Amino acid sequence: MAMNDNDFTHVRDGLPAMVDVSNKASNKRTAIAGARVELGADIMARFENRDLQGPKGPVLQTAIIAGTMAVKKTSDLIPFCHPLPVEHCHFVITPDETGILIRCEVATTGKTGVEMEAMTGASVAALTVYDMCKAMNKGIRIENLRLVSKTGGKSADYHASSA
Repeated sequence: MAMNDNDFTHVRDGLPAMVDVSNKASNKRTAIAGARVELGADIMARFENRDLQGPKGPVLQTAIIAGTMAVKKTSDLIPFCHPLPVEHCHFVITPDETGILIRCEVATTGKTGVEMEAMTGASVAALTVYDMCKAMNKGIRIENLRLVSKTGGKSADYHASSA
């Protein structure tokens, strides 16, 4: 079955285009994204005082700063993301015996959602953990980057069945 421009939200007259949100109403929109970083028990043994101490310094604090910066720069990285006023950005990093779960929550009041901002924040935070720990273990894995939930907008709210 042949596809046409009407099958794609970001194609107009056969060319890439940003979606027109000028006629949409503003409302509160939230998104939570998550990623797991499998570090290994040896690295996790360095966990103390709510952070990992690595050769490059405090790992989780640095990851939160990098993730927050990424949230604010999402429209510079993803071609058709609209620049949004980020009204809330919060990270929760939960350790276990072999790794960490990163959660990035983003909120705005606007005409388009913040799913990409939350996903970008979680992924850059995870990449920062990798960068800061790679000298200790090259086998670190970033896994299961996903949208956990979103609210607001025309489409229905979304909550992943397995967060």
